Amino acid sequence: MRKMLTMADREEISRGLAEDLEFKQIALRVGRDPSVISREVRRHGGRCGYRAAAAQEQARAGRERPKKLAVERSPRLRVVVTDLLRAGWSPASIAGRLPIDYAHDQACRVSHEAIYQWIYAQPVATLARELLKLRTGRTARKGGRRPPPAPRISDPTYIDDRPAEVEGRQVPGHWEGDLVIGKAGKTAVATLVERTSRFLVLVPLTGRDSLTVGRAVIAATAGLPEHLRASLTWDCGAEMAAHATVTKGSMPVYFAHPHSPWERGSNENLNRIVREYFPKGEPITSDPKYLAMVACDINDRPRKIHNWKKPSEIFAELVESDASAA
Repeated sequence: MRKMLTMADREEISRGLAEDLEFKQIALRVGRDPSVISREVRRHGGRCGYRAAAAQEQARAGRERPKKLAVERSPRLRVVVTDLLRAGWSPASIAGRLPIDYAHDQACRVSHEAIYQWIYAQPVATLARELLKLRTGRTARKGGRRPPPAPRISDPTYIDDRPAEVEGRQVPGHWEGDLVIGKAGKTAVATLVERTSRFLVLVPLTGRDSLTVGRAVIAATAGLPEHLRASLTWDCGAEMAAHATVTKGSMPVYFAHPHSPWERGSNENLNRIVREYFPKGEPITSDPKYLAMVACDINDRPRKIHNWKKPSEIFAELVESDASAA
């Protein structure tokens, strides 16, 4: 059976460290293996920070059953963690910063996982009373079975194969698209942004499956002049699995690389504006008239990139130029 270090042993270790002895020499005094001394010193502050009384108290607390949650083992640590959580810090930020801000206080050490466990162990009423919450708003880990994987996109054509003219934004008719998702993923709206004018089209959806999304995109772009249906760049979402149908019925579809939102920068920027009308956690209507009103409102905002002209004005000029050319 393993023999625990006593208070007398720890005082002997402290004296040996004060005399600048090696661990082997201290181990001979205490009658232990040098590895035991090394672990003891490393756990409790190192050569410079080791204190016998503090080490004894930490060891006693570590042997308690049931064990206290790590955040609760030190009143000072609990105060620091709760203050930083109220300030909006994430558990990872708190755990990473403690050794920097409290370099000489070994009690102020905790892992991000221990902070999560402590938060999830608290009653919701306690968290509300103490004004504690994660930035995600979660108060418990979600369990249960994972949803089935979304269907893979077969034969995608990535933006590497897009026409070179797309990059300069001088040639109109190239679009970027995505979905903005509503509450619990049950509702959504498709957003289409023309790259030259930054003109927005909101496409009403009755579902998020690829067949519904594909048909809706085709219907929304059917009335555009042919030169304004040059290409559509989408992210790698499964809702565009029927991209071949969209290519055949409207315009060629290209895919941004996975986890590369900057490859659809105009669309991402407009999605943030759309969120002003449809905040996260709220259902999104499929009423075409209301969505058209929202799109009109957004398209009537002057843009600095257009010398304060409106996207609606720029897009109208693009449509008129086609009509005059005809």
